[in-house]
Amino acid sequence: MFTRRNLLKSGAALAASSFALPALGGNAKIRIGYVSPQSGPLSAFSEADNFMVAQFLEVAKAQGLDVEVIVKDSQSNPNRAAEVARELITRDQVNLILVASTPETTNPVCTIAEAEEIPVISSVAPWQPWFIGQQGNPSDPGSWQPFDYVYHFFWGLEDNIGAFLRMWDSVQTNRKVGALWPNDGDGNAWASEVGMPPAAAAAGFELTDAGRYQNLTDDFSAQINAFKRAECEIMTGIPIPPDFTTFWTQAMQQGFNPKVVSIAKALLFPESVVALGDLGHNLSCELYWSPAFPYKSSLTGDSSADLAGKFQEAAKRQWTQPVGFTHALFEVAADALKRAEDPTDGDALAEAIAATRLDTVVGNIGWGKENVPEFARRNVAKTPLVGGQWRRKEDGSFDLVIVENGNAPEIPLGGTLELLA
Repeated sequence: MFTRRNLLKSGAALAASSFALPALGGNAKIRIGYVSPQSGPLSAFSEADNFMVAQFLEVAKAQGLDVEVIVKDSQSNPNRAAEVARELITRDQVNLILVASTPETTNPVCTIAEAEEIPVISSVAPWQPWFIGQQGNPSDPGSWQPFDYVYHFFWGLEDNIGAFLRMWDSVQTNRKVGALWPNDGDGNAWASEVGMPPAAAAAGFELTDAGRYQNLTDDFSAQINAFKRAECEIMTGIPIPPDFTTFWTQAMQQGFNPKVVSIAKALLFPESVVALGDLGHNLSCELYWSPAFPYKSSLTGDSSADLAGKFQEAAKRQWTQPVGFTHALFEVAADALKRAEDPTDGDALAEAIAATRLDTVVGNIGWGKENVPEFARRNVAKTPLVGGQWRRKEDGSFDLVIVENGNAPEIPLGGTLELLA
């Protein structure tokens, strides 16, 4: 494949070699692209972006790292994500791309960058839809190939599903589960043979799948009726935030009253829960970072609680889970840039990323570990995940209480799962 980097490695590389950066702290500036969904239905994932980029640039300057961060908005659209990735590579000439938040943003960016041989550090998307979703034939495991330039850290479907199943096992229900899965990368992964159905069946839960639906649907009557007919006392799914608000409001209006509701993605954010008022109390979700996590930043030395407090002071709003992972992206970037023999060379920088073994504010990040299947081990690093439940306080705000920690017992529990009714 003819790429921009192939051109640079040919005759043009002779001219470029005379001003290659000898080490960080030299005269050359490292250019980092950062892509996330800052607008559109996934924008809640990016509420911490401005704070984290500003914090990183301040710390980088103090540490002698001459870096520039070029921020791009995917607009919650995969086509736009691919477009801004091309802009960063061809127009902005970045040395490294950081990307976050759902496969609709991470996958297009990583696919473009892999083809152009530009290193990427990616996060905030379960590893299966990230890795498998970028394969030429996702349905044929024998054809799956590792990547050379793109690296991802986050948890997997097995971790989220396991946390949900353990939460459900801790309370008394009829073990009938209604599943709300959209027709997108996350929804299709959760509904697949590597997702929830086989795991739920093996754990003794009866699943009702109401079928895929399109994001931003305004009528969930069909799904609600299916769950009512099946007498589901547990409800799960992975909708985007506005879709869950629509679904849950209609469910209450139509008399669907499950005892447990565990929703991935949509319930990560305090704003989404506050908007539901009393209907948000005791809803549960995955919890991949909070002030209660016992980890510290390699970049600033801040504890998780310190980082959350600084964000709340600067943003004048409640902490949100992506705070930790946005920060961790820049932690890993800074560490790799310092260790790379030549951070302006894509191959050298990719090699440094692959060799990462770093304690961060979201836990230890390192590729090649045995807790990831061998086929994805080169490109995927797993991070801890626990289960949380939203508890409404008298002033109308919500606390996200850790109620399940089977995957990460070092993270302290704050309570036990409570039923909705």
